[in-house]
Amino acid sequence: MKFTRQRSQEVGVDLTPLIDVVFLLLIFFMVSTTFTRESHLQVELPEASGEPASPAELEQIDVVINAEGQYVLNSKTLVNNRRETLERGVKELAEGDTGLPFIITADARTPHEYVVRAMDVAGRLGFSRLSITTEREADNQ
Repeated sequence: MKFTRQRSQEVGVDLTPLIDVVFLLLIFFMVSTTFTRESHLQVELPEASGEPASPAELEQIDVVINAEGQYVLNSKTLVNNRRETLERGVKELAEGDTGLPFIITADARTPHEYVVRAMDVAGRLGFSRLSITTEREADNQ
């Protein structure tokens, strides 16, 4: 008896679906990953070396900010440090004259938020002559 030999099929694994899944995972992780670039910068603030301004004008808006963020407008302490309170106080002092010099004096330990808030109030009310006081730098001689 003659038996016909059946052809043996090659046994193998089809890699096409596996490659598709790997590429899909790769694309998913590439899209969903956030890349943050953290840098630790040392910031040194500049010192002013110009001449101190002379108090030629008596009328001015002088905003003093202490280390805790409390505002003092022309030697009058405000009840709180909210933007609305500062804005109302500046409006009363200026009486509509936005040409007055607006001078901000802040303690070195004052949080930046309070200084920016005072600058924002000056900008919203239309003051264009904004100054920030600094200490004169020490001579290194």
